[in-house]
Amino acid sequence: MVDERYLTDASDFKGWAERVIVARSEEEVLETLREAVQTETPVTVGGAHTGLTGSAVPQGGWVISLERFKKLEIERGFARVGPGVSLLELRDAAAKTGQFYAPDPTEITASMGGTIATNASGSRSFMYGSTRRHLLALRVATMDGKVLWYRRGEAIDFDVPKLRMPDVRKTTAGYRLAPGMDWVDLFCGAEGTLGIVLEAEVALLPIPKEIFAGVIFFASDDDALDAVEKWRGVNGLRMLEYADVDALDMLRVRYPEIPKQAKATLLMEAEGDDVEGWEKRLAEAHALVDASWFAVEAKDRERFRAFRHSMPELIIETMRKRGFLNMGTDYAVPVAREREMMAYYRERLSKEMPGRSMIYGHIGDAHLHVNMLPATEEEAKKSAELVKEFAAHAVELGGTVSAEHGLGRRKAALLKLQYSEDEIEMMRAVKRRLDPEWLLGQGTIFGEGAL
Repeated sequence: MVDERYLTDASDFKGWAERVIVARSEEEVLETLREAVQTETPVTVGGAHTGLTGSAVPQGGWVISLERFKKLEIERGFARVGPGVSLLELRDAAAKTGQFYAPDPTEITASMGGTIATNASGSRSFMYGSTRRHLLALRVATMDGKVLWYRRGEAIDFDVPKLRMPDVRKTTAGYRLAPGMDWVDLFCGAEGTLGIVLEAEVALLPIPKEIFAGVIFFASDDDALDAVEKWRGVNGLRMLEYADVDALDMLRVRYPEIPKQAKATLLMEAEGDDVEGWEKRLAEAHALVDASWFAVEAKDRERFRAFRHSMPELIIETMRKRGFLNMGTDYAVPVAREREMMAYYRERLSKEMPGRSMIYGHIGDAHLHVNMLPATEEEAKKSAELVKEFAAHAVELGGTVSAEHGLGRRKAALLKLQYSEDEIEMMRAVKRRLDPEWLLGQGTIFGEGAL
């Protein structure tokens, strides 16, 4: 009987498989792929299963788990990691040498393989961008039975068409295609559909000497949004996150010290020692300074990270208790259209899901997560409709249907909202070249989706 932990993810999306292979070596991965090709058996790559889109949840066939690929070597300026290494393990090992890995996805137990597969980003993406920017090399097993190192700058050996990209700060919807691109950029964000990453070299940076952080509360949502617009250009700002009043109401279960008058909050981190400058900015922004929380020490910043992570934790916990799938969005729009997108969210949610939603996330990148919290079958159906409606509106504003989670199997149908059939065919052509039998990650990115 297949262990259930290989058949679901954090969204509670369920799947099934005939077999799970917990690979111990590269040769075992290759042997499994050879057998899969011979028997025409679909293969899903599994890791920590912390994703939200079902890309690691099999819909039949076999699962190859890479949880035992735990190589972790820290060097000056880079690390060598296996796909089974968690972000937490890499963070702690790098910190001992005075270094850090810049991408900061919220779920710190996520595997490195999963973050590479989705081109994950997180809170520090405001300054440092997504995973792709920090990859130096990938060791990949492909469906033709090869295992090769692909290093940054090593151009793809076939013609790659130019795919239209949205005008957003980050996107991971489908394949990133551009003439002259390298292999690293192709495999990163491909959601395990083109090859299996067995090892990676990732860049490390020196830990900044000074970091000023805050959980800053506001008496009105407009004050918070005004502050975002004023602060985006501040030198040294590396994180700018948002949570609305509904998110704060949920968080009060764990953090009763949240001020009662708070209607929104911004979480920020800035490198440098410009504390006086921030005191002035906070006053000008009409922040609830006396009620806000500030930190300069790493242990205190870790408390803020836990505060931020409590939002998705509480959402997942609530939805599991209610017996419904996680219903969250992952859309980004051009920075200039962010307030317009926010107004659209507010208007539709107040009408269709009053008291059953919350908005939080990477506001600095114009990338907010809307999470709906249905309590009935009717509300769950309405939530699924809103997920699609919001995706279409994001695209109308020039945005993307996935900024960091990928599309997986659950949200694959959204790809057609962003790209034409001809553009999707460009991606399919690359898929056919590297996986002619369409066995790897079958249903991911190009499926019909389940939401």
